[in-house]
Amino acid sequence: MKNDTHPDYHMIKVQMTDGTVYQTRSTWGKEGDTLALEIDPLAHPAWTGGRGQMLDQGGQVARFNKRFGGLSLGKK
Repeated sequence: MKNDTHPDYHMIKVQMTDGTVYQTRSTWGKEGDTLALEIDPLAHPAWTGGRGQMLDQGGQVARFNKRFGGLSLGKK
């Protein structure tokens, strides 16, 4: 195997937004560095199932429905 082809894999600390810290192995940073998360799976709606909102009220979806809303693909 070639030398120096793989990144350095070492222990780092990960700090969640609620302040909890855990150790894991990573190629990020240097040995002993702390990675502070700005968005973590404990608080972000993508992981917690937060309510989704339709933000496009008069944009592309409305134009599509206006153009093709009456289109029926079923047999007559």
